[in-house]
Amino acid sequence: MENTRYNLDHSARLSVAPMMDWTDRHCRYLHRLLSGRALLYTEMVTAPALVRGGALHLLDHDTAEHPVALQLGGSNPKELAQAARLGADAGYDEINLNCGCPSDRVQSGTFGAVLMREPARVAQCVRAMRDAVDVPVTVKCRIGVDEQDPETVLPEFLAQIVAAGCERVTIHARKAWLKGLSPKENRDIPPLDYDLVMRMKGLFPNLHISINGGIASLTQAQEMLDAGLDGVMIGRAAYHQPADILCSADRLIFGAGTDTTAEAAVMSMLPYIEAHLQGGGRLHQITRHMLGLFAGRPGARGWRRVLSEGATLPDAGPALVETAMSHITALEDRAQAV
Repeated sequence: MENTRYNLDHSARLSVAPMMDWTDRHCRYLHRLLSGRALLYTEMVTAPALVRGGALHLLDHDTAEHPVALQLGGSNPKELAQAARLGADAGYDEINLNCGCPSDRVQSGTFGAVLMREPARVAQCVRAMRDAVDVPVTVKCRIGVDEQDPETVLPEFLAQIVAAGCERVTIHARKAWLKGLSPKENRDIPPLDYDLVMRMKGLFPNLHISINGGIASLTQAQEMLDAGLDGVMIGRAAYHQPADILCSADRLIFGAGTDTTAEAAVMSMLPYIEAHLQGGGRLHQITRHMLGLFAGRPGARGWRRVLSEGATLPDAGPALVETAMSHITALEDRAQAV
């Protein structure tokens, strides 16, 4: 598949984080309806699954998702180069290497945050991937792991991957504790160090640096950009309150376009849902990503309840989504009448 060139440095002003079991192709399709400009990421796909396992279905995506990046997990340069080539051939606009995930399963494969201990190996991986594809190769990392001193470790890590040809980096502004904390705890317990990431921009002025971790609003994102960072990556807030983060992002963050609405996105999802069902899919595979669309609005509880209780039923289809929508419109019509 031929890649259409995007200005990914600009798109990366705001990106939605790669999140395992969350940012699948249905989630990304929904997010693209809300923002036409934010950079979207796949959940992590391991290089062995693609190269040794032949699991090319993991690369499936809709052309509407672009600009979209493939995140790979792995530590073997040759295998990552093959996986990167498969991703580029499938049409992804960017290939990203995961050096931030702290889960035991990922560590056992020498993937993710454990690679913060091996910057030379990461550099070899980046160089091999760069040689294999003509789309940007990027890295997502932590500020360090375990007892490492981030002030020392992070600059050395960045220097090595930049020398290898890394074109952009996203830094999760927390350490990862590889033993003693669960992946969930690693997203909350290690303290955030935004100032350290800011200092990295001073040390590497020509490197496009995005910041990740704990950012929960567009206002906070804009403050980071105003402070001199090149991009902001938002994870859980973009998933659980997608309309709050994405509906006005094109106007506020990118300075172009008009705001979208959750209601319009729901209506645009109906034909997508119909096509998915006709292909043998189930409604809940899509609607599980839509539960937070109306977070904080009148009727949101009814919207979630109808979808949560009904979407797994064998005959569930677009009509159920329209029924769930009635909880939003009915309550808001009533509020306007008052």
